[in-house]
This record gives sequence, structure tokens and C-alpha cells, in this order.
Amino acid sequence: MKKLIVLPLLLLVASCYTKEHNCKDFKTGKFKFEYEVDGVKKTTLFERNDSIEIETFERKIDTASIRWISDCEYVLKKLHPKNKAEEQSIGMKILSTSGDTYTFEFGMIGSDQKQRGTVTKIDN
Repeated sequence: MKKLIVLPLLLLVASCYTKEHNCKDFKTGKFKFEYEVDGVKKTTLFERNDSIEIETFERKIDTASIRWISDCEYVLKKLHPKNKAEEQSIGMKILSTSGDTYTFEFGMIGSDQKQRGTVTKIDN
């Protein structure tokens, strides 16, 4: 009998917890994405408006068009690809937001392989 009472209470508490999704706050602005590759910290800076993203990585600048699917999901396509791999569009999905950061998932369109990261907004 106790199990029957505890189970609905657990479900009620779990349903009250929802991840923050203020995706509209991250549609435009200047951002920083930090990650590690083989023990070396890398930083990508990018600026985004409604339709264009300009990325700076290791002193190289790249531009991509943005097509918003929803407030939390968009597709990036490089405007000046240098090879076949760069011609592929990248699907981006904001999973959660917290203050000036968001956690996202990304991967090539059509691929099941996804990676995750966290981005910090550094300026409007």
C-alpha cells in the first residue's frame, strides 16, 4: 500500500521539474563556445543575428546562414564551404538554458551522431 502512495508522489515531483527554455534570449548576440580537444582548451567566438552567424576560430572567420525551425532549433549552412564536408548543413538544438548559458546538441543533417556543448552569451 505504501508503494502505491509513494509512486504518484514521485511522479508528481518529477513532473514539476522542467528545464528552462528561454531560447529566444539566444537568437541574437555574441557568444563563446569552449571545449577541449586532446587536452587542449579551444574557444570559438561567434555573433548571430536572425539569419547569419559569423564565427571566429583560431583567427579564421567563417559565415553561415541560419534557418530557424523553432525557437530552440535551427540549421546552419556555411556560405563559403572550402570542401565537401563543409557543404553539409548542421542541425542545432538548444536543450536547456540557464542565465547567460545554453546547452545544445548538434550534428550533420541526416546523421545520427550528435555532440553536446555549452555556449555562453557574452554580449547582446
